[in-house]
Amino acid sequence: MQQGTHSKMVSFVWGIADDVLRDLFKRGKYPDVILPMCVIRRMDAVLEPTKQAVLDTKKMLDDAGITEQRAALSAASGHAFYNTSRFTLRDLRSRSSQQQLLADFNDYLDGFSPNVQDILENFKFRNQLMTLSKADALGTLINKFLDPEMDLSPVRIDNHDMGMIFEELVRRFNEENNEEAGEHWTPRDAVRLMANLIFLPIADQLKSGLYLLYDCACGTGGMLTVAEETMLELAKKKNLQITTHLYGQEINPETYAVCKADMLLKGEGEKADHIVGGAEYSTLSRDAFSAREFDFMLSNPPYGKSWKKDLEFMGGKDDMRDPRFKVMHHGEELSLVTRSSDGQMLFLANMVSKMNRTSALGSRIAEVHNGSSLFTGDAGQGESNIRRYIIENDWLEAIIALPLNLFYNTGIATYVWVLSNKKSEHRKGKVQLIDATQWYKPLRKNLGKKNCELAPEDIERVCRVFLDFVETPQSKIFPNKAFGHYKVTVERPLRLHSQLTLKSIEALRFASGDEELRSTLYDALGDDLFTNFSKISATLEEHVAAWGGDEEGDDESSKKGLSEKKRKKLLDPTTWAHDGRLVEAATLLRKELGEGVFEDYNLFRERVNAVLKKHGIKLPATDLKAILKVVSWRVETAPPVIAKVHKAAKTKADPLHGLFAVDLDGHPVVVEYEPDPDLRDTEQVPLLEEGGIEAFIGREVLPYAPDAWFDADATKIGYEVSFTRYFYRPPKMRTLEEIRADIMAIERETSGLLDALLKGAAK
Repeated sequence: MQQGTHSKMVSFVWGIADDVLRDLFKRGKYPDVILPMCVIRRMDAVLEPTKQAVLDTKKMLDDAGITEQRAALSAASGHAFYNTSRFTLRDLRSRSSQQQLLADFNDYLDGFSPNVQDILENFKFRNQLMTLSKADALGTLINKFLDPEMDLSPVRIDNHDMGMIFEELVRRFNEENNEEAGEHWTPRDAVRLMANLIFLPIADQLKSGLYLLYDCACGTGGMLTVAEETMLELAKKKNLQITTHLYGQEINPETYAVCKADMLLKGEGEKADHIVGGAEYSTLSRDAFSAREFDFMLSNPPYGKSWKKDLEFMGGKDDMRDPRFKVMHHGEELSLVTRSSDGQMLFLANMVSKMNRTSALGSRIAEVHNGSSLFTGDAGQGESNIRRYIIENDWLEAIIALPLNLFYNTGIATYVWVLSNKKSEHRKGKVQLIDATQWYKPLRKNLGKKNCELAPEDIERVCRVFLDFVETPQSKIFPNKAFGHYKVTVERPLRLHSQLTLKSIEALRFASGDEELRSTLYDALGDDLFTNFSKISATLEEHVAAWGGDEEGDDESSKKGLSEKKRKKLLDPTTWAHDGRLVEAATLLRKELGEGVFEDYNLFRERVNAVLKKHGIKLPATDLKAILKVVSWRVETAPPVIAKVHKAAKTKADPLHGLFAVDLDGHPVVVEYEPDPDLRDTEQVPLLEEGGIEAFIGREVLPYAPDAWFDADATKIGYEVSFTRYFYRPPKMRTLEEIRADIMAIERETSGLLDALLKGAAK
């Protein structure tokens, strides 16, 4: 079809929207009517030659009592879809009333095959019919689509051209409704770049056969379409017989309907059933292709979008067992579960799980992300673990930084991740970063936020740099480990002084929590709370009741009262009795040990244990800890608190790992110190650090904190990618001569002004 005819057809349909729907619907709702009507008109025209054959087959099947009729009816129609209604669109032009037209049109819609019903349902097309009927616009709409100028029959327009018309309509509607465009529309220039990045590196290795393409957030199917076209063009150049099957999943119902309709209109037939979607088909919580592996995958998943609902559906962060997001990596289970506020990286993890691990080419992936995917997530967290999982498996080929304002609804920085599980030899163990932010062509008119595009020469330039795989100002190549680091927890010993003062012991009366509330009750009711609870229980209940419940009052000034949990705890005699026993034990210790200051906590703890043993008191470890904590405080010059003692003969001293050689009671031992949580710190040590963590700690920590050590068990591995670090170009500084010249010019100018003012004043 000539370009002029194509544009004329699109403009005609656009005109129908303005002529018929104006004042009935907001412009943003036009696609909800026009797009399904295009689908219906095309299918009506395609099915018209075999209409009678379908009706005859339907009658025969019904008479024979056959219920499963889809295959036979599709065979009769000659397509993957059919319509068993006695009506065609042309039959609906002459109706005596809008009521009769609405009834017959619904009957006509009901006759379509299930795959078309799925499209209409997700378009929510039937929801618009009553509005059209009431406004006497339904008949007008049908007649407009039956206009000879609107001939969508296969005689005039083949499947490919019909698909192009449909895509152009979608594009124009998206541009009209820019606030939503980015949700399901990726600019074609960006898609062409992604398609080239996954196909060009293996173009010479392609062979005739079947290839599966997949998009896990397929939107209107544009990426799949462009990828298929790119692959078939390569096949044609090399005289290869290649067949493609397109697979996609999309949660937005209307967008999914557009995608599936486009596939049917292009003559994909039963392959259109490989497009799955609707509100119940979230890619994250309901994987439609769990058993599939794909050869080529590309996607632009939503970023900055919460996936909390999916997470809850999947059992929460701790109980999730989806093998896509809980993986075994080098003998350990690695959680790839990200923050619930942004699930974009999970789409990449999903595609990684579907890589073909048996074919010679393996799988190639291109996926768009925003900048947060490069660095968000601390070591051990989901985002970092995804980066680690991909890079340590040597699947990441390159990340390309795209120009700003390339997409319709966002001006933020975006990046294309390129992955392969069958890297070429020269790429193994390496990652390429490409700064393509300055390679673009400005648009004469903005399309939403989009003010530039990747011209063919820009796409070619990016691909050439990618394929050349050499260092340039815009291309940097790094070993995989360059992006990894150890997150090391650095500890320092706790140092305490202790003193059994009356004030500190009194604080134990409220050791069970809610100190302010318990202190108020103690002021009112006294020691009976601890020693004679039954006597004051009724009065206690009155006090607690006076504080109110946990519901907000009707009055705006009312304060929130006690929660039911707090109320029960305050009325529980066991909590008061527990705190009373702590006070009694501490009082006994004060009587035996006095209230002098113990400058060595280790000695103090030893004396405390001796007193308790002497009086036959066995305190739970938590209670003893509570007493010791309330009567002790941090002092930097105090001896370190010993947590554990090892025999020197059995344990080797290793200060860097927290094992220190000391003399204890005249005997050499190896001790572990209690770490001070207030002094705890973390260091980020590069995986490529010469000498490893030990060398780093020795150089960067010990000179300033000689008593420090690091907890090897708490050490985690993280990965992040910093484009700024590698590509930042500081602005050129002006020379001193240039600065001096500017200052002198300002001085001359201001001096002239001052002279003029003085002369004016003299007059």
